[in-house]
Amino acid sequence: MKYGWFIWIAFAALLVTGTASCTRYIPDIPEFTGIPSEDGDSEAGEPEYPGADLDLDDWELVWADEFDGGEQDLDKRWTSQNGPSSNCLSSRWRENAVVSDGTLKLCYRRESRGGQEWTAANLWTKETFLYGYYECRYRYARAYGTNNSFWIRTLEPDLAAGKYGYEIDINEGHYPNEVNTNIHRETADGTQTSGETFPLGASAGYNIPLEMPVTTDRIRFSSNHAAHFHIREFILYGCITGTEYPDPTTYDAGNLPAGLVNYAAEASITVSGGYNDSKPSAMTDGDIDTSYVLNEEGGKWVEFTLPEARTIGCVQFVNGWKNAGVWTDLISDYRIEYHDGTQWVELAAMDIAQELNLADEFHTYGLAWTGQELIYYFDRRELRRSTFLAGYDNPARIWLSGAVVPWAGTIDPEMLDGSCMEVDYVRVYRRRAAADAD
Repeated sequence: MKYGWFIWIAFAALLVTGTASCTRYIPDIPEFTGIPSEDGDSEAGEPEYPGADLDLDDWELVWADEFDGGEQDLDKRWTSQNGPSSNCLSSRWRENAVVSDGTLKLCYRRESRGGQEWTAANLWTKETFLYGYYECRYRYARAYGTNNSFWIRTLEPDLAAGKYGYEIDINEGHYPNEVNTNIHRETADGTQTSGETFPLGASAGYNIPLEMPVTTDRIRFSSNHAAHFHIREFILYGCITGTEYPDPTTYDAGNLPAGLVNYAAEASITVSGGYNDSKPSAMTDGDIDTSYVLNEEGGKWVEFTLPEARTIGCVQFVNGWKNAGVWTDLISDYRIEYHDGTQWVELAAMDIAQELNLADEFHTYGLAWTGQELIYYFDRRELRRSTFLAGYDNPARIWLSGAVVPWAGTIDPEMLDGSCMEVDYVRVYRRRAAADAD
């Protein structure tokens, strides 16, 4: 199965730039060069261990399930939840885990059972594991509202005296493009959490210079994104020559290049609806620390009406939420149009579900755990490093889970019913020296 080489070109972009005709703009996305460590100790593209490209030559396979057997083989190695779930919208049952054609399917079904309207599957290994490299190759269920998860967690009966429990979410995947890496640790003061989200292929700032400027008094932004989202700034520049348009994510209304005007500042704004009491004017106030939050459900759109026709040379916008320097909650699609006096004409468009969809093909999600450091991987390229779990050394179990959750997009019952998270394999490796010592 091809992994799709372009996914790494799409992955690292937090700013999209390029040129376009007036009919359609498709972003050119910079090449992925690596992710710096959480603590800032590693250079981007030059991580210290085990490397931006994981090399398994120094690792030995010590456990695997390729799901080439039948249902009885699954039951020999995995335990299943059979009952309701208090933390999601689905009860979970062994019948929803199906082995066929060399893969494990964790299926979502619309059926009332266990006091909940949806069912899914949740499995964990009968064996326990500790340090090593964990990898699962799977693809997401093709539906919003699904949590497609590969994780490690201690069970209370497994904890040695004086040991605290933990959970390592190698990926809680949300359709179509979101990778979520979370760590939960128990302490004397309660549960503590560290998490980072990677909306692959999506960007915080979009810069859309037009090869052919348009003269109009109306610009329209729209999106079918499955949840509410923030628009932090929307910018309509006039034409400029001899220099590039500024980076939208560092927009400074008081420090624009000479002669450059942002016409959005004079626009009146009409919106499809809001999520809270934020003001539409936050989208054009010159401050990306403020935002307008569009409605949770249904189509989302914003129309900017200028007091008179203006010639627009570049459209920019900033979306999402910046947490500890990382942009999250980024939109998965957008369309920008201008009105030519008789009809709306598309200027630019992007749809992650069409261009980078983690339900289309299998990808690997991995974790190297050294005891002091956790290193997360996507297709064996480094995503994240963390020392948040240093010192925790109680063996734990591997989990594969499907769940219907309200924070992974608006649920479409027809889309969700019958969809499956499909797993090709789960493998555990250990450093050769450690494996040989056993």
